[in-house]
Amino acid sequence: MRVLVCPDKFAGTISAPDAAEAFAAGWRAEKPGDELVLLPLSDGGPGFTAVLAAALPGAKRLAVPTTDPLGRAVEGHVLLDGEVAYVESAEACGLHLLAGDERDPAHTTSFGLGPLVLAAVEAGAREVVIGLGGSATNDAGAGLLAALGAAPLDAAGYALPYGGAALAACTALSDTPRLREARLVAATDVDSPLLGLHGASAVYGPQKGASREDVFVLDGALTRFSAVLQTLPTCPEGLADLPGAGAAGGLGAAILALGGRVESGIGLVRRLTRLDDELENVSLVVTGEGSFDEQSLRGKVVAGVANGARDLGVPCVVLAGRVDAGRREAASIGVTEAHSLVEHFGSVATALERPGDGLRELGQRLARQWSR
Repeated sequence: MRVLVCPDKFAGTISAPDAAEAFAAGWRAEKPGDELVLLPLSDGGPGFTAVLAAALPGAKRLAVPTTDPLGRAVEGHVLLDGEVAYVESAEACGLHLLAGDERDPAHTTSFGLGPLVLAAVEAGAREVVIGLGGSATNDAGAGLLAALGAAPLDAAGYALPYGGAALAACTALSDTPRLREARLVAATDVDSPLLGLHGASAVYGPQKGASREDVFVLDGALTRFSAVLQTLPTCPEGLADLPGAGAAGGLGAAILALGGRVESGIGLVRRLTRLDDELENVSLVVTGEGSFDEQSLRGKVVAGVANGARDLGVPCVVLAGRVDAGRREAASIGVTEAHSLVEHFGSVATALERPGDGLRELGQRLARQWSR
């Protein structure tokens, strides 16, 4: 039997490559004669450049010193493939870079993404694809713009402090960012607008440490900042309402304002990893992520894999930390069955502490069930 194992990361617990290896170890222990093809995936969040580096053997991975959401030194990377560069925003803006008590989207900044983008342009990239996801920020890319030479200013002409809350006082940008005509692409499967009930602050702010009061403050601040972004000559009309503008705390809006475009993260990864070619030659596909829920059905890794499997008549099994999506909804995107680590262990705490063990055990169980 030939099985394709292509999970996303299980956020906060295990990376996509480690999840694939753990499951495969369990399956091989039970059915050593089967062939397992491991193809870890990403939709733009943590692990984006590592996944693409494996898929693009001719690409060069460049280390770039930058800063985290609180301004502390970290190392990021640029993956350069000819004139196209790939950057992972989570390496500079990621929630995983902060301790629980450090999470505060009113003050965290996307500034660290700027050095990564500039390094890509300096290396000769004509197009910079920025993976969006897993961010700790809610500043609509204000920090990124400051790093590119367009700092947000108050009415007196002074540069504003970092963070989303300070943007309530923004009246202008210090300059127009210059990227040597390089094109920006936001790789994301978040289609949220920037503002309102379904916007960046309301939907994702609480996950980053925002209180109910913070959400209202941040949404108001981004309303002000979106009007400032509209003054950029490259900014499209109706920026705040565009799908994807709310991705990664509004980084999508900044990229759109700079004349960039939004592209499906899993669609891009699916194409570059040649996922569809692999799907044509397997009997079963196994994918997964931390939480299989309503958002999963709207274009994340699991949906991309399941859709491709469904189109080719290949059964698709989902493994997740927890499963909240209904069976009928899951079946509609091509999921044959779903298994939860929480249900497997009978404990949320154990599922968080031992995801590798759980995936190995599920690998053994599924091998017995599926391999003939």
